[in-house]
Amino acid sequence: MTSSAHPAPSTPSTESEAAVLEAVATGIPSALSDLGHLVRIPGMAWPAFDQTQLERSADAVASLAQGTGVFDEVRVLRAAIPGTDEHGQPAVLATRAARNGKPTILLYAHHDVQPPGDDALWETPPFEPTVRDGRLYGRGAADDKAGIMAHIASIRAVSEVLGDDLDLGIAMFIEGEEEYGSRSFAQFLSDNKEALRADAIVVADSGNWDSVTPGLTVSLRGNARFTVRVRTLDHASHSGMFGGAAPDAMMTTIGMLSTLWNADGSVAVEGLTERDAPTPEYSEATLRDEAGLLPGTTPIGNGTILSRIWNKPSITVIGIDATSVAAASNTLLPEVTVVISARVAPGQTGEDAYAALERHLRANAPFGAELEFSDVDLGNGFLVDTSGWAVALTRDAMRDGYGVPSVDLGVGGSIPFIADLVREFPDAQILVTGVEDPHSRAHSPNESLHLDTFRHAVATEALLLARMNARDV
Repeated sequence: MTSSAHPAPSTPSTESEAAVLEAVATGIPSALSDLGHLVRIPGMAWPAFDQTQLERSADAVASLAQGTGVFDEVRVLRAAIPGTDEHGQPAVLATRAARNGKPTILLYAHHDVQPPGDDALWETPPFEPTVRDGRLYGRGAADDKAGIMAHIASIRAVSEVLGDDLDLGIAMFIEGEEEYGSRSFAQFLSDNKEALRADAIVVADSGNWDSVTPGLTVSLRGNARFTVRVRTLDHASHSGMFGGAAPDAMMTTIGMLSTLWNADGSVAVEGLTERDAPTPEYSEATLRDEAGLLPGTTPIGNGTILSRIWNKPSITVIGIDATSVAAASNTLLPEVTVVISARVAPGQTGEDAYAALERHLRANAPFGAELEFSDVDLGNGFLVDTSGWAVALTRDAMRDGYGVPSVDLGVGGSIPFIADLVREFPDAQILVTGVEDPHSRAHSPNESLHLDTFRHAVATEALLLARMNARDV
């Protein structure tokens, strides 16, 4: 959609807010230039990638934070990974103390990115930011370097207008391993608890209803990801000599996995729960457009489409180790390894969901196949208490920043570390926002940021900061 189709922000309620919005508009070109610089840094937290790039990324974010002139202290830190002798990836922690009885806000985003995948699937190089048709393309352009720049740009605008009258406490935590499982996140919170303590926490790592309409995420699914190795033979055998009598691991794995779903594609695992909650109207045509369904492919599951994505579990086989097509031979495979990723309905713990999945797979492994489970990664879902003052303030800021009322969203994805935030800061109001729209293709080739959505997101956060600055604790 072109920028001309976007509504302008609503009329601000004060002269000061009008000045903030003007400062946002003036600062957007600089913010996008800085975002382009961040996108050029291929900072990926997996050990297989050059870790000096992740250090460069952290240093670049720290420099941006320092450059706002707002923070009392800016540090690049690493926390220990519990149960190991390793440390996590570099994170940026910037802090300024509240003054004159004003509240404190914690702003979160992450600077690490997903690997680009197959470069041939990108229309432009993944780490060369490219603007076309009102969007900025590049790995991390949306997830989540745009979240970083929404924080930086909004702080710049508010600081420029308020100057010495900016009394709001601000902590900014830019993580360096969110895409790699946030392995040191809980320890980082514990190590820096007092520096991170806040009245409200903005997690800028979600999305919006569409490129025009802002969304406040009020529910997230949990996750249960694990690896299972299936073994039926102690060595490979000739498929002609023994096929039809000896069960090969691939046949066994296919049969076992097929029991995870009903005929309509809905989950068929006893013990996985669903959440009963209303969802907005969302058509099959919209799903086809946003998810990229082929013309002859039908949706799966039952109930409203958004209930399937927001309130019900899903199971996806995301990896498999077996003989490649190029190396295929007439052989019975002795073992196959798969990686399973389940999304867990809000209200059920990742631990309970994993237990149900393991029980199901063990009960449905044909021919007495041996199963070995490993690499279990669990996370709980999240339901926001929407009754707090910070939620109301955020909805109003979204309305005025985008020019249209916000929508409360459920999200099918998971942000497991929110459970850590809730545990460490039980009195803080958690606000899950974002700069993505349904066409951002986060984690996929040709990831992109809708530029007008970014502008409105910065305006929203700047208004939120200005209005929190006007509020006493």
